[in-house]
Amino acid sequence: MNEWHYTKSVEQWCIFEAEITGPADGNPFTDYVIKGTFSSVHEVKQAEGFYDGNGIYRIRFMPSFPEEYTFSIQCAFSDSDYTGTFAVTEAGHDNHGPVHVANTYHFAYEDGSKYYPVGTTCYVWELQPEKIQAQTIQTLRQGVFNKIRFCIFPKHYAYNFRDPPLFPYEGTPCDTSGMTEDNFMTYNGAASGNKWDFGRFVPAYFQHIEQCIEELRDAGIEADLIVMHPYDRWGFSLMDKEHDDLYWHYVIARFAAYRNVWWSLANEYDLMPQKSLSDWERYAHILCTCDPYNHLRSIHNCITFYDHSRPWVTHCSIQRQDVYKTAELVNEWREKYRKPVVLDEIAYEGNIQYGWGNISAQEMVRRFWEAACRGGYGAHSETYMNKDNILWWSHGGVLHGESPARIQFLKDILYETPAYGLSPLNREWDEVCAIPADSLQTMKPVKDYYICYYGFNRPSFRDFHFDEETAFSVEIIDTWNMTVTDAGIHHGKFRINLPCREYMAVRLKKI
Repeated sequence: MNEWHYTKSVEQWCIFEAEITGPADGNPFTDYVIKGTFSSVHEVKQAEGFYDGNGIYRIRFMPSFPEEYTFSIQCAFSDSDYTGTFAVTEAGHDNHGPVHVANTYHFAYEDGSKYYPVGTTCYVWELQPEKIQAQTIQTLRQGVFNKIRFCIFPKHYAYNFRDPPLFPYEGTPCDTSGMTEDNFMTYNGAASGNKWDFGRFVPAYFQHIEQCIEELRDAGIEADLIVMHPYDRWGFSLMDKEHDDLYWHYVIARFAAYRNVWWSLANEYDLMPQKSLSDWERYAHILCTCDPYNHLRSIHNCITFYDHSRPWVTHCSIQRQDVYKTAELVNEWREKYRKPVVLDEIAYEGNIQYGWGNISAQEMVRRFWEAACRGGYGAHSETYMNKDNILWWSHGGVLHGESPARIQFLKDILYETPAYGLSPLNREWDEVCAIPADSLQTMKPVKDYYICYYGFNRPSFRDFHFDEETAFSVEIIDTWNMTVTDAGIHHGKFRINLPCREYMAVRLKKI
């Protein structure tokens, strides 16, 4: 039997790993299959392994229960199984497990703790110079965002034409010396000059992404991995079926055991005409078959929605389809798909030339509140011009805008909600009203807690009447100035005076 070792004790929802020495000749990425079965009193799961370079093969597993596990690993290069036992200890204080769908339209950690996704997008932050990566992690540790979308493959698009420090495959990229930024935008080098062996991965490339996932996990942030995308001059979006499938198996084997992973099949899938609907369904089948932990799964659009009613789709990942309306359509999408609605591209706070990247901070915050009160979830990014051309939306680094502090303010209010999510209530025609649901097991509304949001309207007062007996503690929330003002206790029919400013809300709590 080849030399090998494995984790003897691991925390619940952390990673057990077995490392096995094996052959390095031929093509270890395709020549050998590794599979393992992991069993305890409460679960039996199978997982795939992968080749990690230098004659090392690995297989990973995320245990869900604090108890003793046994395992059996089969490697195509060995006649004997690798077997053993390991202990799983209770989860630590900051370890709540993976995030799953709860209450049809919302999310919770596996241990039952609340999770309100407050996301941001930094498409290729992990492929930037080390200094910028460190700045990104430091910014994220400030605590506003608990989810980040980013690509596995490098990205070729405006403000982001630099080659990454490493590539995912062995080979060489096309020569782009002499190219200017003007013709970079329309240049497609996918079929000219790239020389890749799509059957041979560069393990260091994926090891680095794992390190980034671990840093995010330790900061309490979900890693929403974009597995494919169209913004490509290297040819990774044009691989054939065989190599696409190899890639999917490889990234699932490497990343699925991390509890903070979400899967986004694509960013703007509909801009990839070389991929058919049957291709996307095949990728989804591979994902559902090979990810034993049922991590959250989505697919993101540019113009044309994917059919989010497909059973493999756990939640809607939506880019706006209208210049003005996005959050306003959350009710419609909830009713149509009966799944959580995450507005992963609600437009970005910034000042670049593109309409998707130049809304104001005030409008960004308004969209977040509108989405939240309609029972959905907004997502942030930032695209401010600066002398270094380092835009958070693609590179990460530091934030310059005014919306993150206000988004944090909303996040705090969401976590004060006495339930696992807000649901829209059709109370008055000229307000957006939300109420909580009472538990993870039922969508029965709790009508003793209301948030009424007025957006860009500026009422100087609002009248309320629920019944004659119930007393409510009333607060006036200034969502932009981030203040909560006590407006007293009221019952019957009562009037709340407001400051005649935009972005105001009223919160009512039954006494």
